[in-house]
Amino acid sequence: MDDLKKYEELKKTIEYHSDRYYNQDNPEISDYEYDMLMQELKQIEKNHPDYVTPDSPTQHVGGTAKREAGVLIRHRVPMLSLQDVFSKEEVDEFVLSMQEQLVDPTFVVEYKIDGLSMALRYEQGILTTAITRGDGIIQGEDVTANARVIKDVVKKLKEPIEYLEVRGEVYMTNQAFDQVNEVQELNGKKLFANPRNCAAGTLRQLDSRITKERNLSMFIFNIQDIRGKEILTHSQGYEFLKQQGMKIIDNYRVCKTSDEVWQAIQEIGEQRDQLGYDIDGAVVKIDNYDQRAQLGNTAKVPRWAIAFKYPPEEKETKLLDIELSVGRTGRITPTAIFEPIRLCGTTVSRATLHNQDFINQLDIRIGDTILVYKSGEIIPKVKRVVKEKRPEGTEPFLIGHTCPVCGAPTVQEEGTVDIKCSNPSCPSKLVRNVVNFVGRDAMDIKGFGLAYVETLINQGYIHDLSDIYTLKDKRQELLEHKVIGLQKSTDNLLNAIEKSKENDAVKLLTSLGISNIGKSAAKSLMKKYQTMDALMNASFASLIEVNDIGETSAKAIIDYFKDENNQKMIQKFKDYGLKMEIEQSEQSNKLEGLIFVVTGTLPTLSRKEATTLIEDNGGKVTGSVSKKTNYLVAGENAGSKLTKAQSLNITVLNEEQLNEMLK
Repeated sequence: MDDLKKYEELKKTIEYHSDRYYNQDNPEISDYEYDMLMQELKQIEKNHPDYVTPDSPTQHVGGTAKREAGVLIRHRVPMLSLQDVFSKEEVDEFVLSMQEQLVDPTFVVEYKIDGLSMALRYEQGILTTAITRGDGIIQGEDVTANARVIKDVVKKLKEPIEYLEVRGEVYMTNQAFDQVNEVQELNGKKLFANPRNCAAGTLRQLDSRITKERNLSMFIFNIQDIRGKEILTHSQGYEFLKQQGMKIIDNYRVCKTSDEVWQAIQEIGEQRDQLGYDIDGAVVKIDNYDQRAQLGNTAKVPRWAIAFKYPPEEKETKLLDIELSVGRTGRITPTAIFEPIRLCGTTVSRATLHNQDFINQLDIRIGDTILVYKSGEIIPKVKRVVKEKRPEGTEPFLIGHTCPVCGAPTVQEEGTVDIKCSNPSCPSKLVRNVVNFVGRDAMDIKGFGLAYVETLINQGYIHDLSDIYTLKDKRQELLEHKVIGLQKSTDNLLNAIEKSKENDAVKLLTSLGISNIGKSAAKSLMKKYQTMDALMNASFASLIEVNDIGETSAKAIIDYFKDENNQKMIQKFKDYGLKMEIEQSEQSNKLEGLIFVVTGTLPTLSRKEATTLIEDNGGKVTGSVSKKTNYLVAGENAGSKLTKAQSLNITVLNEEQLNEMLK
């Protein structure tokens, strides 16, 4: 392949992966692999300067501003990338270049946080705007509402200076990330790949309540612009920001020589595993602002800073065993158990093997020598098998056809790689099922949190969902052993359980956790069949006629109600007084086929009441505005959803106009 053809293909590959990283928050390759592609591209451009065009990934900042995330705002100061380097020689070359161009330069070396860039603007000391990087040059997304619920974002400066714009990195600690993925798993939702992806998706949420729940963090790493206060250097700026209560990059170092800069980079590298959050390198910056202005920027990067990227560390070790565990969704996860090795300053002896397909692709066998590395310097992963060191007599590893916890048959859902336990009462699966059952969109049993669920299951009070309704008969025992707590806590929970019996069959069906059957599908099903008995006896042909029900969902319904354990559980629900039919209310199909979004504060209806009103009359309510939206029902403080609806020429209704449609 000639260099030009290779160059064009490499550009396309990098643009594809750049889009996956910056815009979709869902990268397919590691940062290191992406960096190596960029290095290869830069080398070709160095050899063939005539190849370089304005659309080259080396000539522009990665990413675009996404209107779906909110209102677009123009940048006042560009949010540029950094020039990446990978060796001591390149660091020395940068320092020498700065010393040749500047008079006695001082450098600051600091962590390069692996997150999502955001700029904060303060006017007269008050936070007015938060904006994402977007395209880095022209515009980014307005995420002010979400920024206000991040605990590290200061809303009011201690000094009300005329204007301050700072840039920082929004990130997620490893602990917060684990908690978010635990909730995702409990709710049967897709897990986030890493903290950076989760932070990026969370910051762009249209619902700031979700942003707050996910506990994002932020470090400030630069003053972009300041008026009303004289700041001469980056390090002086950091001290000023600390005085304003802002959280700046931890443990930055001020250096004078090339050796001091390299020593600081090495020290940061040794601390990576102790931080509690991900970093993907070390940044070296000129300290003096006048000297920065003297050097200026290219179209993509400042000339006064570089980012040193640490190479991934990898070592060989012997695979001793493959351990199988069952998650709360019933998914069986294989984990490699190997002889302990040191990676990035910590001892590791375990790494996930994901699923059977991953094991097959690498042909991993117990007894093999495997190559292990740390992804993002935090998570150990198996890279490959060193097959030339494979001992004789090894056998391919299979997860098998029975659950390692309860012995029930395993199933692999069509179109997925996951192997799951088929037993809904499997101890490892039961926690997730109960959490789903008591949740807000299901039986809505208030106060029935995860801690109570786990305690009641672990102490043998709940073996399947129906046992929830036997707890009232064990009140005295629960109080004596303080299983839930004191009398008030216990009675509150038991009363909430009893109250849930008033829910109609739509909520009950939603709560059962049948694959693909959420709130909307449950409404469609019960609207047609009216009673649980009718649904349990429905044919496949009849089910697929229902709106929102496809072949996969229909099969899941039939399989669920064919199971004898599930049939017995439904009968217990009947015996305990749960409603097996929908309430006959005044409903119509006036809004059939129409999609609504509800936002802001309505005069007399809560958002939940407005949603119910629309759905009871055949309409569908979604959480975000798109081209498919027919109407936005807006009250006071409608915010970005109203702006977006107006930009898409979507009809906006107030509460009175919605009621008029239903007359």
